[in-house]
Amino acid sequence: MKKIEAIIRKSKFSAVKKALHEIGVNFFSYWDVTGLGNEKEGHVYRGISYSTSDIQRRYLSIVVNDDFEEKTIKAILEAGATGEIGDGKIFVSHIEEVYRIRTGEKGGQTLK
Repeated sequence: MKKIEAIIRKSKFSAVKKALHEIGVNFFSYWDVTGLGNEKEGHVYRGISYSTSDIQRRYLSIVVNDDFEEKTIKAILEAGATGEIGDGKIFVSHIEEVYRIRTGEKGGQTLK
């Protein structure tokens, strides 16, 4: 099993969520986060432009069986990309074991 963590633009969340549902990834957690990066996001308030180094993003945490790893990453890459600096990052780590709290089951079948 793999844990896929992605930091994406908030504006791309709907597209990424749809892409994940289309490949069968129907459960994941997400948070609104603020970070610092190479992108400088500009804002306009009452006709005055100003820049801030705090960038609003969405953080996704997804656990999938090994056979869904590549499909999940591809869906995020395709749906989340704009081609500009600040599109985000994807991190992949190995999950040793997973348990379903309700039944006590363990293993990959708990992700279905």
